[in-house]
Formats: sequence, structure tokens, C-alpha cells
Amino acid sequence: MKLVINQQTVEVNAPADRTALQYLRASGLTGTKEGCASGDCGACTVMVGELKAGKVQFKTINSCIVPIGQLAGTHVVTVEGLADQSGLHPVQDEMVVCHGSQCGFCTPGFVMSLAAMLENGDPAKTETVQQGISGNLCRCTGYRPIVQAGMNALGRDYESRLQDPGLLNDIKPASSGSVQQPLNESALRAVMVQYPRAPLIAGGTDLMLEVTQRYQGIERLIDVSRVKELRLITETQDTYGIGASVTYTELEAFFAPRSPALVSLLHRFGSRQIRNSGTIGGNLANGSPIADMPPILICWDATLELCSSSGQTREVDISEFYTGYRQTVLKADEYIAGIRIPKRSLNSFTRCYKSSKRIEDDISSVMGAFLFEGDSSNLLEGGGSKITAARIAFGGMAATPVRLTGIEDRLVGKTVSEELLTDVSEALGEAMSPLTDVRASAEYRTAMARSMVVRALNEFSGISKPLVMELELHA
Repeated sequence: MKLVINQQTVEVNAPADRTALQYLRASGLTGTKEGCASGDCGACTVMVGELKAGKVQFKTINSCIVPIGQLAGTHVVTVEGLADQSGLHPVQDEMVVCHGSQCGFCTPGFVMSLAAMLENGDPAKTETVQQGISGNLCRCTGYRPIVQAGMNALGRDYESRLQDPGLLNDIKPASSGSVQQPLNESALRAVMVQYPRAPLIAGGTDLMLEVTQRYQGIERLIDVSRVKELRLITETQDTYGIGASVTYTELEAFFAPRSPALVSLLHRFGSRQIRNSGTIGGNLANGSPIADMPPILICWDATLELCSSSGQTREVDISEFYTGYRQTVLKADEYIAGIRIPKRSLNSFTRCYKSSKRIEDDISSVMGAFLFEGDSSNLLEGGGSKITAARIAFGGMAATPVRLTGIEDRLVGKTVSEELLTDVSEALGEAMSPLTDVRASAEYRTAMARSMVVRALNEFSGISKPLVMELELHA
């Protein structure tokens, strides 16, 4: 398979589990560093350009958890490819001027994240820069000079030499080799029949940890990230259809005018590099109990479209998809084709809260999602909004995402009051049996779940100052 690296076309023949980072460093491009080998630190960040509508659009990825075979047909830019004979790239120049580097180990990753923003024409705003480097960790310089360098660079006039579409005109995705890249569902099914044991990969942000953390080998991969039908977001009169290979960055853009609650959660969903690669289908299919999307999809009453290699399809309610720890109803020859979300769900009051040790780029200790509907007809009589429908779901509490139908029943028909909040809070402790692990104790998870329920109900009722409650911790 072929790809472009720093404006030079190269042909690669590598094992399926060879990461882009490993390939680049073995090729002498050692400016790209390995820090964590799990997509957390950003030292391995590179830019990947794809040809879309005749233009090259760049995104950042963590090269430590991306198979090099997945990058067929793209333009990979490393820190060595930024400067030219005329001088440093504007981002590199500003990092020098602003003293944005000390030990320098993390610097190439920061430079690549900032360079991608400049290539894409992002505005010179502090929030934009901070979001752009949220997946890059620095342990000695401090972030102020780095943010300033980004602000200065984004404010400069810049004419890119990296966005030449001619470089990618004759470079195609891989149709053979250890990483197969089908372009439509028909081709995907054929490859699945040919290689029934080969795992499917989209973003690889979870699967590739088997390689980099557990040192497991993978002989062959089927890459679904370019399957046309799985890349689509569609709309009918009643539903939104999200293809399984839609990335979280794409979800952010789509839901920005439709669900601020989800977009707020997505800003805490990994880093920009992770959201550029990770997909909604992958987050569901791996069966992880700490996945952040299942609770909100449960509240939205979403259904999953599952398809087999023979073309047979079936729909499954998201709340029935998980059967145990990392276990789902997916059969060996099935894949998730898409997710259907009723539009009416997005019109309801929705909140989702995430508790984790870090604000960004961290695994949830508790993830809570809430949907409420209400009847406000008694507001004129001095009453509150009566709850007519409720859906509550949590992730990170047990082996599978949990929906609390018993708590929902306690809320329907009631008006939010201190008495109701106390009742629901006490019942919540009895309804859940959270686990204790390295991220949080069962007591902490119970307390957080209670706090989240109270917060959501207070916000639903319009109370500006949450009611002060003494929440007992139960073992």
C-alpha cells in the first residue's frame, strides 16, 4: 500500500499490528516520540491529510495506536516535514519566540497539534488553542507559553505548502494486504466472509491497546473507517441515523445545534486526537462498562442496526445490547451498521455528567445521563413542572451500563421538591450496587450518582440554586 509522508510517496509493506509510530521512527523520523503508547500523552501526534472535495484536510492523530496500514492513501506530516528551506513553520517559530519548550520531549506533539489548527484555518482564540492541545501533556514547560505560541501562530498570515491535492490524486486505500480497507458494505461483507477471524477496526483507540499494552499480535485487520454507508449521518422525519464509523469530531459538529448537552460531554471524551479517530460504533461494540455513549443513548431510546456478513439485518434496543462484562449480543459474523436516535428524544430535557480524576482525556468513574419531560400547566398555580417521563442511566457503575427504571417510576407524576429529592436519593442507594476499583470506591460512586440525580432534577425544575442536602454514604 502507498501513502505520502512529508510530501514524499512511499510504499509500505508492514504487519497489521505495526503502528504508525513504530514505522515512522524506524524510518528515521524520530522527532515523533513515544510517551504512553496508549493515546494519552500526545507526544506521538502527527497530522494526517485526506483528500475531500478536491482539498486536503488535516487532522491530528495519536500515531502510537494507529496501524500504519490504516493510513494508506493519506498524507502523513511529522514534525520533520514542517520546516523548509525558507525557514521554520510559523508554529515552530512562535514556540521558540515564546520559550514554549524546556526538555523538549513533548514539544513535537504540541507543534503538530498547533500546526493542524493553522492548516485548517482555526481562529486565534484561547479556547480554540486550549481545545486543540487538550490531548498533549507537558510536565516541565507549563502551558501558558505554549498557548501564547499557538495564539501568535494562528494570528499570522500563512500560505500552506502541505495541502497540495496532487500528492494524493493517485494514492488509494488498501484493497489487499494485512489491513483491508473496503469502501462500501458489499465489499466489507465479502472481506468478512474471506477472513472470518479478522477483527474489525475503525478508530483503533481501544483495540490497539491490546497490541501496545498487552503485547498481543494481530495477524490481519479489516478497517471499516472508510466504508461509505458507515460514514454517513442521515435524517428522516422522525429519526437521526448515525453510521457506526462516524467519528466523535464529526458528532460534535452535527450535534452542536441539536444537543449542547452531548457536545459538552464530547469535549471531555478523550482528546482531540482521540475524537478525530474514535467512532461511535467502536465505543459501543467493545462492550466496555465505562464507555461514555451508552448511557445517553439509553436515555434517548436509541436502537442499533446490526448486520451480518450475509447481509441479514436486525435492530436491537441499546438497553438490550449488553449482556455482561465486555459482552454484547453481536454475533461473530455481525457488525454495527448504525445507530438510530428518535428526534423527539433530543427535544426533551437532557443532561449528562461525567466524573473523572482529570477534566479532559480521562476514563469515567461515573457517567450519568438523564432525560426528563414535564407538564408545566400547574406553574400558574404556584406549582412546579410535573414530571411526565423520565429515563436515567449510568455507566462505570457495574459490568454493563445500568438503566434505573425503578427510580424513573418514582419520579413520573411528581413535582420536584426537597421531599422528592430526598426520597429519590435514598432509593438510589438501594437500587444500585456499584463496584469498587482503582478509579473509585463503591461509596464514592453512590454519592456521585445521588449528586448527579439531584443536579439534573434541580436544573430540570429551573431551580437556580441547588437544594442543600445531606447525602448519607452507604456501603
